[in-house]
Amino acid sequence: MFNIVQRRNLYYTLSTIIIIPGVIAMIISMLQFGTPLKLSIDFTGGALQELRFEQLIQPAEVRQVFVDQGYGDTTVQTAGDGSTALIRSKFLDNETKVQIQDTLRDTIGLFEELRFEAVGPTIGSEVTRAAGIAVMAASVVILAFIWWAFRNVPHSFRYGACAITAMIHDVLVVCGLFAITGLALGWEVDALFLTALLTVIGFSVQDSIVVFDRIRENIPKRRGEDYETIVNRSLLETVHRSLATQLNAMFVLIAILLFGGATIKQFVAVLLVGLLSGTYSSICIAAPLLVTWQKGEIGNFFRRLLRRPARATA
Repeated sequence: MFNIVQRRNLYYTLSTIIIIPGVIAMIISMLQFGTPLKLSIDFTGGALQELRFEQLIQPAEVRQVFVDQGYGDTTVQTAGDGSTALIRSKFLDNETKVQIQDTLRDTIGLFEELRFEAVGPTIGSEVTRAAGIAVMAASVVILAFIWWAFRNVPHSFRYGACAITAMIHDVLVVCGLFAITGLALGWEVDALFLTALLTVIGFSVQDSIVVFDRIRENIPKRRGEDYETIVNRSLLETVHRSLATQLNAMFVLIAILLFGGATIKQFVAVLLVGLLSGTYSSICIAAPLLVTWQKGEIGNFFRRLLRRPARATA
Protein backbone atom coordinates (compact mmCIF):
# COMPACT_ATOMS: atom_id res chain seq x y z
CA MET A 1 0.00 0.00 0.00
CA PHE A 2 1.42 3.36 -1.08
CA ASN A 3 2.13 5.45 2.03
CA ILE A 4 1.15 9.08 1.49
CA VAL A 5 1.21 10.09 5.15
CA GLN A 6 4.76 8.82 5.71
CA ARG A 7 6.08 11.62 3.46
CA ARG A 8 4.34 14.35 5.45
CA ASN A 9 7.53 16.23 6.33
CA LEU A 10 8.26 16.55 2.61
CA TYR A 11 4.81 18.07 2.05
CA TYR A 12 5.27 20.53 4.92
CA THR A 13 8.62 21.60 3.46
CA LEU A 14 7.18 22.01 -0.03
CA SER A 15 4.30 24.13 1.29
CA THR A 16 6.74 26.32 3.22
CA ILE A 17 8.82 26.87 0.07
CA ILE A 18 5.67 27.86 -1.86
CA ILE A 19 4.26 30.16 0.83
CA ILE A 20 7.42 32.06 1.84
CA PRO A 21 7.82 34.02 -1.47
CA GLY A 22 4.18 35.10 -1.21
CA VAL A 23 4.63 36.23 2.39
CA ILE A 24 7.70 38.23 1.37
CA ALA A 25 5.70 39.80 -1.48
CA MET A 26 2.92 40.72 0.98
CA ILE A 27 5.47 42.40 3.27
CA ILE A 28 6.87 44.37 0.31
CA SER A 29 3.32 45.28 -0.72
CA MET A 30 2.61 46.44 2.84
CA LEU A 31 5.63 48.75 2.69
CA GLN A 32 4.77 50.00 -0.79
CA PHE A 33 0.97 50.26 -0.73
CA GLY A 34 0.14 50.11 2.98
CA THR A 35 -1.74 46.81 2.61
CA PRO A 36 -0.60 43.18 2.10
CA LEU A 37 -2.36 43.15 -1.29
CA LYS A 38 -2.78 45.96 -3.78
CA LEU A 39 -6.40 47.04 -3.34
CA SER A 40 -8.73 48.29 -6.05
CA ILE A 41 -11.25 51.09 -5.68
CA ASP A 42 -13.77 48.51 -4.42
CA PHE A 43 -11.91 48.65 -1.11
CA THR A 44 -10.06 51.97 -1.09
CA GLY A 45 -12.67 54.18 -2.73
CA GLY A 46 -11.93 56.15 -5.88
CA ALA A 47 -12.75 56.35 -9.56
CA LEU A 48 -11.95 54.09 -12.49
CA GLN A 49 -12.30 55.31 -16.07
CA GLU A 50 -11.71 53.45 -19.30
CA LEU A 51 -11.41 55.81 -22.27
CA ARG A 52 -10.74 54.89 -25.90
CA PHE A 53 -9.09 57.67 -27.87
CA GLU A 54 -9.06 58.08 -31.64
CA GLN A 55 -5.26 57.94 -31.71
CA LEU A 56 -2.38 56.39 -29.80
CA ILE A 57 -1.76 58.10 -26.46
CA GLN A 58 1.02 58.51 -23.92
CA PRO A 59 -0.01 57.62 -20.34
CA ALA A 60 2.12 60.47 -18.97
CA GLU A 61 0.15 63.06 -20.99
CA VAL A 62 -3.18 61.74 -19.70
CA ARG A 63 -1.89 61.62 -16.12
CA GLN A 64 -0.63 65.20 -16.33
CA VAL A 65 -4.18 66.42 -16.91
CA PHE A 66 -5.25 64.84 -13.62
CA VAL A 67 -2.16 66.16 -11.83
CA ASP A 68 -2.97 69.70 -12.97
CA GLN A 69 -6.43 69.27 -11.42
CA GLY A 70 -4.95 68.22 -8.05
CA TYR A 71 -5.12 64.41 -8.47
CA GLY A 72 -1.42 63.66 -8.18
CA ASP A 73 -1.79 59.96 -7.20
CA THR A 74 -3.60 59.07 -10.44
CA THR A 75 -2.29 56.08 -12.38
CA VAL A 76 -2.79 55.59 -16.13
CA GLN A 77 -2.26 52.37 -18.09
CA THR A 78 -2.77 51.78 -21.78
CA ALA A 79 -4.53 48.69 -23.09
CA GLY A 80 -5.27 47.10 -26.42
CA ASP A 81 -3.52 48.83 -29.32
CA GLY A 82 -2.36 51.73 -27.14
CA SER A 83 -5.35 53.99 -27.71
CA THR A 84 -7.31 52.87 -24.64
CA ALA A 85 -6.48 54.38 -21.25
CA LEU A 86 -7.34 52.78 -17.91
CA ILE A 87 -7.31 55.59 -15.34
CA ARG A 88 -7.46 55.16 -11.57
CA SER A 89 -7.80 58.22 -9.38
CA LYS A 90 -9.33 59.52 -6.18
CA PHE A 91 -13.09 59.80 -5.99
CA LEU A 92 -14.55 62.12 -8.66
CA ASP A 93 -17.92 63.79 -8.43
CA ASN A 94 -19.84 64.32 -11.66
CA GLU A 95 -18.84 68.00 -12.04
CA THR A 96 -15.12 67.25 -11.63
CA LYS A 97 -15.35 64.30 -13.98
CA VAL A 98 -16.92 66.42 -16.73
CA GLN A 99 -14.33 69.15 -16.24
CA ILE A 100 -11.39 66.73 -16.50
CA GLN A 101 -12.84 64.96 -19.53
CA ASP A 102 -13.33 68.30 -21.32
CA THR A 103 -9.67 69.09 -20.63
CA LEU A 104 -8.64 65.70 -22.01
CA ARG A 105 -10.53 66.38 -25.24
CA ASP A 106 -8.90 69.79 -25.61
CA THR A 107 -5.33 68.68 -24.89
CA ILE A 108 -5.18 65.10 -26.19
CA GLY A 109 -8.13 64.45 -28.50
CA LEU A 110 -11.59 62.96 -28.79
CA PHE A 111 -12.41 59.72 -26.98
CA GLU A 112 -15.21 57.33 -26.13
CA GLU A 113 -15.99 56.52 -22.50
CA LEU A 114 -16.13 52.74 -22.20
CA ARG A 115 -16.48 52.54 -18.44
CA PHE A 116 -16.73 54.72 -15.37
CA GLU A 117 -16.92 53.42 -11.80
CA ALA A 118 -16.83 55.50 -8.65
CA VAL A 119 -16.79 54.24 -5.07
CA GLY A 120 -16.78 56.61 -2.12
CA PRO A 121 -14.21 56.12 0.68
CA THR A 122 -16.94 55.23 3.18
CA ILE A 123 -18.25 52.42 0.98
CA GLY A 124 -14.71 51.22 0.33
CA SER A 125 -13.94 50.95 4.06
CA GLU A 126 -17.24 49.14 4.68
CA VAL A 127 -16.42 46.60 1.95
CA THR A 128 -12.97 46.02 3.48
CA ARG A 129 -14.43 45.47 6.94
CA ALA A 130 -17.14 43.17 5.57
CA ALA A 131 -14.52 41.12 3.71
CA GLY A 132 -12.51 40.52 6.89
CA ILE A 133 -15.62 39.63 8.89
CA ALA A 134 -16.78 37.21 6.17
CA VAL A 135 -13.51 35.26 6.18
CA MET A 136 -13.34 35.14 10.00
CA ALA A 137 -16.99 34.11 10.32
CA ALA A 138 -16.52 31.35 7.75
CA SER A 139 -13.53 30.00 9.69
CA VAL A 140 -15.40 29.97 13.01
CA VAL A 141 -18.49 28.28 11.54
CA ILE A 142 -16.38 25.64 9.76
CA LEU A 143 -14.44 24.84 12.94
CA ALA A 144 -17.63 24.56 15.00
CA PHE A 145 -19.41 22.42 12.39
CA ILE A 146 -16.56 19.92 11.98
CA TRP A 147 -16.08 19.71 15.75
CA TRP A 148 -19.80 18.90 16.16
CA ALA A 149 -20.00 16.53 13.15
CA PHE A 150 -17.02 14.49 14.42
CA ARG A 151 -18.03 14.63 18.09
CA ASN A 152 -18.13 10.81 18.34
CA VAL A 153 -14.54 10.49 17.14
CA PRO A 154 -11.69 10.78 19.69
CA HIS A 155 -10.11 14.26 19.67
CA SER A 156 -12.79 15.69 17.40
CA PHE A 157 -11.42 19.21 17.83
CA ARG A 158 -8.29 18.19 15.94
CA TYR A 159 -10.30 17.53 12.76
CA GLY A 160 -11.68 21.05 12.75
CA ALA A 161 -8.30 22.59 13.58
CA CYS A 162 -6.55 20.64 10.81
CA ALA A 163 -9.22 21.61 8.27
CA ILE A 164 -8.80 25.28 9.25
CA THR A 165 -5.01 24.92 8.98
CA ALA A 166 -5.35 23.51 5.45
CA MET A 167 -7.75 26.35 4.62
CA ILE A 168 -5.26 28.95 5.90
CA HIS A 169 -2.61 27.21 3.78
CA ASP A 170 -4.78 27.72 0.67
CA VAL A 171 -5.55 31.34 1.56
CA LEU A 172 -1.82 32.07 1.98
CA VAL A 173 -1.03 30.44 -1.37
CA VAL A 174 -3.70 32.47 -3.18
CA CYS A 175 -2.92 35.74 -1.41
CA GLY A 176 0.81 35.20 -1.90
CA LEU A 177 0.31 34.68 -5.63
CA PHE A 178 -1.84 37.80 -5.84
CA ALA A 179 0.71 39.82 -3.89
CA ILE A 180 3.41 38.76 -6.37
CA THR A 181 1.25 39.57 -9.40
CA GLY A 182 0.24 42.85 -7.78
CA LEU A 183 3.88 43.88 -7.60
CA ALA A 184 4.86 42.46 -11.00
CA LEU A 185 1.73 42.94 -13.11
CA GLY A 186 -0.27 45.54 -11.20
CA TRP A 187 -3.16 43.18 -10.36
CA GLU A 188 -5.55 44.65 -7.81
CA VAL A 189 -7.83 42.97 -5.31
CA ASP A 190 -11.49 43.68 -6.04
CA ALA A 191 -14.87 42.27 -5.00
CA LEU A 192 -14.47 39.36 -7.44
CA PHE A 193 -11.26 38.37 -5.66
CA LEU A 194 -13.17 38.10 -2.38
CA THR A 195 -15.82 35.96 -4.11
CA ALA A 196 -13.12 33.67 -5.50
CA LEU A 197 -11.35 33.45 -2.13
CA LEU A 198 -14.53 32.41 -0.30
CA THR A 199 -15.20 29.82 -3.03
CA VAL A 200 -11.68 28.44 -2.57
CA ILE A 201 -12.28 28.20 1.19
CA GLY A 202 -15.44 26.19 0.54
CA PHE A 203 -13.73 23.78 -1.84
CA SER A 204 -10.76 23.35 0.49
CA VAL A 205 -12.89 22.46 3.49
CA GLN A 206 -15.15 20.21 1.42
CA ASP A 207 -12.21 18.08 0.28
CA SER A 208 -10.85 17.83 3.82
CA ILE A 209 -14.24 16.75 5.18
CA VAL A 210 -14.49 13.96 2.59
CA VAL A 211 -11.17 12.52 3.77
CA PHE A 212 -12.01 13.03 7.46
CA ASP A 213 -15.37 11.30 7.01
CA ARG A 214 -13.68 8.23 5.59
CA ILE A 215 -11.25 8.23 8.54
CA ARG A 216 -14.25 8.34 10.89
CA GLU A 217 -15.77 5.32 9.11
CA ASN A 218 -12.52 3.32 9.13
CA ILE A 219 -11.60 3.85 12.80
CA PRO A 220 -14.19 1.35 14.17
CA LYS A 221 -13.69 -1.00 11.19
CA ARG A 222 -9.89 -1.19 11.50
CA ARG A 223 -9.38 -1.51 15.24
CA GLY A 224 -6.26 -3.62 14.77
CA GLU A 225 -4.46 -0.97 12.70
CA ASP A 226 -2.56 2.00 14.04
CA TYR A 227 -3.87 5.52 13.42
CA GLU A 228 -1.34 6.39 10.68
CA THR A 229 -2.30 3.31 8.66
CA ILE A 230 -6.01 4.15 8.99
CA VAL A 231 -5.45 7.72 7.81
CA ASN A 232 -3.32 6.58 4.89
CA ARG A 233 -5.90 3.95 3.90
CA SER A 234 -8.65 6.59 4.03
CA LEU A 235 -6.62 8.90 1.79
CA LEU A 236 -6.10 6.18 -0.80
CA GLU A 237 -9.82 5.36 -0.76
CA THR A 238 -10.85 8.97 -1.40
CA VAL A 239 -8.00 10.40 -3.48
CA HIS A 240 -9.53 9.34 -6.81
CA ARG A 241 -12.77 11.13 -5.90
CA SER A 242 -10.95 14.33 -4.94
CA LEU A 243 -8.81 14.35 -8.07
CA ALA A 244 -11.69 13.57 -10.43
CA THR A 245 -13.92 16.30 -8.99
CA GLN A 246 -11.26 19.00 -8.93
CA LEU A 247 -9.73 18.14 -12.30
CA ASN A 248 -13.10 18.53 -14.00
CA ALA A 249 -13.44 22.03 -12.54
CA MET A 250 -9.82 22.90 -13.38
CA PHE A 251 -10.20 21.96 -17.06
CA VAL A 252 -13.16 24.33 -17.35
CA LEU A 253 -11.29 27.11 -15.55
CA ILE A 254 -8.23 26.68 -17.79
CA ALA A 255 -10.46 26.99 -20.87
CA ILE A 256 -12.04 30.18 -19.50
CA LEU A 257 -8.61 31.55 -18.57
CA LEU A 258 -7.28 30.99 -22.09
CA PHE A 259 -10.32 31.98 -24.13
CA GLY A 260 -12.47 34.08 -21.76
CA GLY A 261 -12.70 37.83 -21.44
CA ALA A 262 -9.92 39.89 -19.90
CA THR A 263 -12.20 41.26 -17.15
CA ILE A 264 -12.60 37.85 -15.46
CA LYS A 265 -9.08 36.46 -15.93
CA GLN A 266 -7.93 37.47 -12.46
CA PHE A 267 -11.04 35.91 -10.92
CA VAL A 268 -10.51 32.66 -12.84
CA ALA A 269 -6.78 32.63 -11.99
CA VAL A 270 -7.58 32.87 -8.26
CA LEU A 271 -10.09 30.01 -8.53
CA LEU A 272 -7.68 27.84 -10.52
CA VAL A 273 -4.77 28.29 -8.11
CA GLY A 274 -7.10 27.92 -5.12
CA LEU A 275 -8.61 24.65 -6.37
CA LEU A 276 -5.15 23.26 -7.11
CA SER A 277 -3.93 24.25 -3.65
CA GLY A 278 -7.13 22.96 -2.02
CA THR A 279 -6.76 19.53 -3.63
CA TYR A 280 -3.13 19.36 -2.53
CA SER A 281 -3.79 20.56 1.03
CA SER A 282 -6.66 18.13 1.68
CA ILE A 283 -4.44 15.19 0.72
CA CYS A 284 -0.98 16.32 1.82
CA ILE A 285 -1.65 18.78 4.67
CA ALA A 286 -4.97 18.25 6.48
CA ALA A 287 -4.88 14.46 6.91
CA PRO A 288 -1.11 14.17 7.59
CA LEU A 289 -1.49 16.88 10.25
CA LEU A 290 -3.87 14.57 12.13
CA VAL A 291 -1.13 11.94 12.28
CA THR A 292 1.47 14.53 13.28
CA TRP A 293 -0.80 15.68 16.11
CA GLN A 294 -1.69 12.12 17.16
CA LYS A 295 2.00 11.15 17.45
CA GLY A 296 2.85 14.26 19.43
CA GLU A 297 5.29 15.48 16.80
CA ILE A 298 4.01 19.06 17.08
CA GLY A 299 4.71 19.16 20.81
CA ASN A 300 8.11 17.54 20.34
CA PHE A 301 9.04 20.15 17.75
CA PHE A 302 8.25 23.04 20.09
CA ARG A 303 9.97 21.31 23.03
CA ARG A 304 13.14 20.92 20.96
CA LEU A 305 12.84 24.53 19.87
CA LEU A 306 12.61 25.74 23.47
CA ARG A 307 15.51 23.57 24.64
CA ARG A 308 18.02 24.92 22.13
CA PRO A 309 18.47 28.38 23.70
CA ALA A 310 18.91 26.79 27.13
CA ARG A 311 21.66 24.49 25.83
CA ALA A 312 23.34 27.36 24.02
CA THR A 313 23.38 29.39 27.27
CA ALA A 314 24.85 26.50 29.21
